[in-house]
Amino acid sequence: MRIAFFGTGEFGVPSLRALVAHGAIPKLVVSQPSRPKGRNLEPSPPPLAEVALELGLSLRQPDKASDPDLHAELSALELDAIVVIAYGQILRRKLLELPRLGCLNLHGSLLPKHRGASPIAAAILAGDEETGVTLMRMDEGLDSGPILATCTTRVGNNEVAGVLHDRLAGLGAPLLVSGLENYLRGQLLPVPQDHAKATKCGLIRKEDGRLDFARPAAELVRRVRAYHPWPGAFFELPTPKGNVRLTVEQAESEPFTAGRPGTIRADSARLAIATPEGALRLVQVRAAGRKSMDIAAFLRGTTIPAGSAVGID
Repeated sequence: MRIAFFGTGEFGVPSLRALVAHGAIPKLVVSQPSRPKGRNLEPSPPPLAEVALELGLSLRQPDKASDPDLHAELSALELDAIVVIAYGQILRRKLLELPRLGCLNLHGSLLPKHRGASPIAAAILAGDEETGVTLMRMDEGLDSGPILATCTTRVGNNEVAGVLHDRLAGLGAPLLVSGLENYLRGQLLPVPQDHAKATKCGLIRKEDGRLDFARPAAELVRRVRAYHPWPGAFFELPTPKGNVRLTVEQAESEPFTAGRPGTIRADSARLAIATPEGALRLVQVRAAGRKSMDIAAFLRGTTIPAGSAVGID
């Protein structure tokens, strides 16, 4: 099994470790360049590159996957396949066609649902009861290649994106190892996707986390879950000292509907905000510059004037 591994983020780490443990050691690992990180802005390798170094694997970090020197090095390896997981760059046809049996991708959804950069958040936002991981052979489209294998799991009622991410990454590792081995043996035939059923999701921006109380409470709860831990679901809470940006880490919906959307109902240990359909009751929050705390602890140090309301765009 002569393979290379392209990856950058945490999602590919369990798969890389599983391949090495199985004896399918990549001839080369390709990751994105190290970036400044921390208070001193020292260059730090991305998670996948860090693990590759730990495992003693050959590592390259070109600015672009189309780098001619990288392509020449990969060509010399006479690869059977390239594995791509959360690499973060689009691979062009020349690279896709370089290995004998093409490039395989492990994607964090049940394709053709949620093609794109944020499938895990997208599944939670859509209220999907189940999701999974898909092993596919890549083509030039966006996650549109034929499917080799899938693994399905239920989405927990209160599961946040960070937890689901780690769980799917763990489920994907054995799927990749067995799927790759069977594919290279000719025992897995790629099955075309039903493109008519495809949905797409894009990159998540920081501003996507802003809560809009003109939306139903149940939808806002899903947004809180989908954007935890990043970028975080937030809004501006009015206080006597001015607005405080409050990140909501856990919330529930409830039937309270009194008042227009954005109306706040609070007492010493409880805070709920009206929406057109129910209210969003805050459970765990983090104010700017402060640590995470339950809502009762937050309210002990915060005054919310009677009749306050959150602004609606």
